[in-house]
Amino acid sequence: MTPRILPAAMAACALATGLAACGSDDSNSSASSGGTSTSTASTVKATLNGAGSTFAAPIYQQVGADLKDKGLTINYQGVGSGAGVSQFAAGTVDFAGSDPALADADKAAINKGEPIQIPFALGAITASYKVSGVDTGLKLDGATLAKIYLGKITSWDDAAIKAQNPDATLPSTKITVIHRSDSSGTTKGFTQFLANYSPEWKGGPGVDKDIKWPTGTGAKGNDGVAAAVKQTDGAIGYVEQAYALQNGFTFADVKNKSGAYVAPTLESTSAAAEGIDIPADLGVSTIDAPGAAAYPIVSQTFAIAYKDGCKAGLDKDKATGLKTFFNYLLNDGQATIKKLSYAPIPDSLKAKDQAVVDAMQCNGAAIGS
Repeated sequence: MTPRILPAAMAACALATGLAACGSDDSNSSASSGGTSTSTASTVKATLNGAGSTFAAPIYQQVGADLKDKGLTINYQGVGSGAGVSQFAAGTVDFAGSDPALADADKAAINKGEPIQIPFALGAITASYKVSGVDTGLKLDGATLAKIYLGKITSWDDAAIKAQNPDATLPSTKITVIHRSDSSGTTKGFTQFLANYSPEWKGGPGVDKDIKWPTGTGAKGNDGVAAAVKQTDGAIGYVEQAYALQNGFTFADVKNKSGAYVAPTLESTSAAAEGIDIPADLGVSTIDAPGAAAYPIVSQTFAIAYKDGCKAGLDKDKATGLKTFFNYLLNDGQATIKKLSYAPIPDSLKAKDQAVVDAMQCNGAAIGS
């Protein structure tokens, strides 16, 4: 498996951490309706503050750069999905980024109006590793990954790993497990996959954005896990693909529901969204998709806001700017998403997203020309 590296100029903004303002005061366009590209919309100028998913942070930060001449400044802080949703509920940010769909408890806390969640990109959660002498992708299944993260498999030459990789020369190197230390949508997606193949995991650590880990070392954010894997021989960590590629990681082919070992590629990531159920609130899940060509650990990511931002306390420019921003994510921004090694959403999901964005309001009135 040959790692692909993101272009340096793009990665410099895309993988920046902390509060990133990828925007400017130039003003050439504004909100659109009906899926109109921001390049043809009327002018608006606004600063939008968001927080949440580190999985999607490269997208938000690069899209902020894309929109710098559209009158929008996008400030986004990758603090983890759980923290981002909490900040949005508290009213300290204008939008949140979250990888899992909003839970009932989240919706109850978001009480300034009706929330909307827009799934706009897909990304593979890789099982990335650093093992001296193993420079090609291993094959791993869900049961084996669960045993590694339970602390039951502790060396790279374990019989369960050998059985799936009969032609590989596996060292006796100790496995160092790296996991997230913060509340993370990536964690929820990864632990859901483990639970699907391990009753012990399902009945023990369980599935959530923040769990009690049986073993391993914690690191904050996708970037923190990536850094820990990069520094540790024998390490394994679950890392979003854009971060894995940026760090030149080797990652495993993972066995999917149909029994095929599949590498995380844009094509296999997109395949995970084919034929999925789309609930009325758009709270989709792409973990362990049934397709034969689908990579099994794929997360969707959501942009979360209020349907009526003005009733929730935003001024008209911010509410209009959010609609412009979301329209861009669903239209011209899909090309940016692909360049950043995420997979665009299928047309079936995009159409439902667009209907929700078109219905965004300010004090009960439609936004846009």
